[in-house]
Amino acid sequence: MKTYIKVMITGILASAVIVFFIFYDFNKQEKEAAGDYEKEQAKNENVQAVDIAVQDYLLPLENSKKRLTPISHVMLHFTSNVAENPKDPYLMEDIYTIFEDYGVSAHYAIDREGVIYRLVAENRVAFHAGTGSLQDFPAYEDNLNDYSIGIELLAIGSKEEMNEFIDEATYDSLDPSLIGYTDAQYAAVERLLDMLHEQYPEIERNREYVVGHDEYAPDRKSDPGILFDWSRIGY
Repeated sequence: MKTYIKVMITGILASAVIVFFIFYDFNKQEKEAAGDYEKEQAKNENVQAVDIAVQDYLLPLENSKKRLTPISHVMLHFTSNVAENPKDPYLMEDIYTIFEDYGVSAHYAIDREGVIYRLVAENRVAFHAGTGSLQDFPAYEDNLNDYSIGIELLAIGSKEEMNEFIDEATYDSLDPSLIGYTDAQYAAVERLLDMLHEQYPEIERNREYVVGHDEYAPDRKSDPGILFDWSRIGY
């Protein structure tokens, strides 16, 4: 009986030692993986800090959700407050309030002087694409938010593109300098895209992966529109 008990105790101790080392090894691997992730994040932050200036102007968390899927696309938009303030439609505070009130968002906004604002962190999904589809990516139908970075440029499109927001008389009264895109915006969006391509190799440098809202949802969206010159940013 004593021998049997001794064998049992020895077996229990041996099992405990095995479990300990399994747990220790798993915990070690987990810490190493976390460390690698933190290093990668730090590297990305350093790339951004060195190569591009971004001002944080973060929307409330309710205007986004946690990202659980890889980033493979970028979508460009235009936005303004021309319907409410046609004389001064590009106040960033107004744009922020519109996004906040309507529960929508984008990761970045670029003002007329080329200042880049971060509205949503890239590790969160912004609500910018809505329903739509891309011919070569059927799995993304009505779901491109989850796989993309959204960039808003503060701009006003053509008269036809803007007719859902303002009437013809209001459009004709606009200062011509408010219509279309500025040189500073083209330079800023090019820098921002260079950074995103470097950080997310899945975003290929072509027009299948960098798209306009009007391509994803042509029946309901017109941005960035015919006034946006894609060749100015190398696409």
